[in-house]
Amino acid sequence: MKVYTSKQLRNVAILSHGGAGKTSLTEAMLFDAGHTTRLGKTDDGTTVTDYLPEEIKRQVTVSTTLAPVEWKDCKINVLDSPGYADFIGEVKSAMRACDGIIMVVDAVGGVEVMTEVHWEAADEKNLPRFVFINKLDRENADFQKVLDELRERFGTKVVPMTLPIGAEDKFSGVVHILQNKAYSFDGGKATEISVPAELAGEVEKYRDSLMEAAAEGDDELLMKYLDGELLSDEEINAGLLAGVKEAKVIPVYCGSATKNIGIQPLMDDVANLMPSPVDVYGEDIAGGPLTAIVFKTLADPFVGKLSYLRVVKGTLKSDSSVHNITKEKDERYGALLVPRGKTQDNAPEAQAGDIVAIAKFLDVSIGDTLGEKNKTELQDGVEFPEPTFSVAVNAKSRNDEDKMAGAINKMVEEDPTLHFVKNPETKESVLTGMGETHLDIVIERLKTKYSVEVTTKTPRVPYRETIRGTGENEYKHKKQSGGHGQYGHVKMRFYPYPEGDFEFAETIFGGSVPKNYHPAVEKGVREVMAEGVLAGYPMTQIKAELFDGSYHDVDSSEMSFKIAASQCFKKGVEKCKPVLMEPIQYVEVHVPDQYMGDIISDLNGKRGRILGMEPHGKWQVVKAMAPLSEMYRYAIDLKSITQGRAYFNMNFDHYEDVPGMIAQGIIDEYQKTREEKD
Repeated sequence: MKVYTSKQLRNVAILSHGGAGKTSLTEAMLFDAGHTTRLGKTDDGTTVTDYLPEEIKRQVTVSTTLAPVEWKDCKINVLDSPGYADFIGEVKSAMRACDGIIMVVDAVGGVEVMTEVHWEAADEKNLPRFVFINKLDRENADFQKVLDELRERFGTKVVPMTLPIGAEDKFSGVVHILQNKAYSFDGGKATEISVPAELAGEVEKYRDSLMEAAAEGDDELLMKYLDGELLSDEEINAGLLAGVKEAKVIPVYCGSATKNIGIQPLMDDVANLMPSPVDVYGEDIAGGPLTAIVFKTLADPFVGKLSYLRVVKGTLKSDSSVHNITKEKDERYGALLVPRGKTQDNAPEAQAGDIVAIAKFLDVSIGDTLGEKNKTELQDGVEFPEPTFSVAVNAKSRNDEDKMAGAINKMVEEDPTLHFVKNPETKESVLTGMGETHLDIVIERLKTKYSVEVTTKTPRVPYRETIRGTGENEYKHKKQSGGHGQYGHVKMRFYPYPEGDFEFAETIFGGSVPKNYHPAVEKGVREVMAEGVLAGYPMTQIKAELFDGSYHDVDSSEMSFKIAASQCFKKGVEKCKPVLMEPIQYVEVHVPDQYMGDIISDLNGKRGRILGMEPHGKWQVVKAMAPLSEMYRYAIDLKSITQGRAYFNMNFDHYEDVPGMIAQGIIDEYQKTREEKD
């Protein structure tokens, strides 16, 4: 592929609610630019950017895919991103690499949940954006209704740039308001036609809106406009360019991606109005030390691990070396790859602002800064949300146990919204992701890509046991069977110890138990604490005091005192009001106002305690404490209650006693399991 200058580049992420047609729009752009010979279809699994087996099977995008489109002497680096909330991490990656977005909105469904979520994320970064109202050929499609909804939700800076000719099955073309030209489309080919008479009034009205929006993008133009002077097309274009760059003007386009109607005017304006990296970051990005940020990695079946880079400054040349500023390591590399879906072209270099991929870096991760040692400044990485939905995974066969961990760790490297840990308390391998669909696809990929089959279940809760009372006990371990015998005799007291997990003390007078056996007594207690007396969970917050006992000159040994101490502890703590404790999580739920009541009610139903609420921008943040046992499926429940509009994070805070009836149920289940094993 030829090398494009920074001014010729446009980096655009295509975002939407799931099913609005992002991938179909990308497909139409590729076709119109001559990169493909036919329009692929999501339903058939023939699109360029949805090529992974799970994407073809489910007909949804699960991974952000790069698709460069060469158009009007520009290279538009299109990042086709997932629309479902479970894959929000992929969207975060795309937004780190892009300079603007195209928000695709369904002409039937209108503004949906993820439209709002992505819009707010774009607002936080003040990203330029276009809106493309898609599927105008569908039954019940309504351009005006969706436009009104966009303006109501996001303000009057949302201004139409094209208007539809016809509706539903009679939708045949668009009018470009700024150009005052109309186009009909047949087989994707645009033919200029006269502006339909019935649209002349609408065109004039919205041209005034565009002129006003353009004037607000430039102080000189604003003065001229306020003085009643008409702005020329060039002035309007300049004002819109400035307004789009500052996200003060958001042009709206319309069309049908699958029928390839209205795509070319959109692409023209991406080239004309969407800012280049130079417009965003200034002329000096071309010089200075090489700086690049890794925003995505992918295990490609043909070339191995691919690292996707956005060149921030300088020029990246093929067959060279870079310094990993984040990890302070040098990396050599070969060709610069320009992926378009699953195929790759090569480029001799990539100038500031461009996006390329490099294969087989040894130690490069998402978020790393690459450049020149002692010259390149460390860049901000990619901000990923914390995963919140967990399952315990087990390999179906013993042969797959080692393979499972290795395969999952490879996927974790590609996807920072995926966590994998071995819980030392429950002895389970726990996989945590963004939701049920996210983990379903991970499990599916384990089978298809790595030939590892696993079963999943809700993780065990890491309960603990402790005591609430004080007591003492005595145990004598005595065994005589000819020759050396065994003798260990201890008297011990047990106390609650809220200051820590465990403390051992000895208050022996007169040497009834010699000091050299005291460590064995402590060890015996510690070992038996690993499995409690109620339900087999580790015991904690206990103080054990050795206050008396006896020994035998010949038969006593460390093992004898260790056994005596463990048996003394087991029976002793049963007298000290043992209780079961559960982990309590600190939870923060970020939720729109209208769902506050439902959220609070649901948390109360989960034995949660509401600590307070506070505003955070457009959101309310509900702070609460809730038992972990009630929160394992909260990611699914929250999505259901708020239609995916809310999100949460939680962390372990402390342990509390499990309420009586619930504790008894856990204890009964444990006893039943033990009896079945015996």
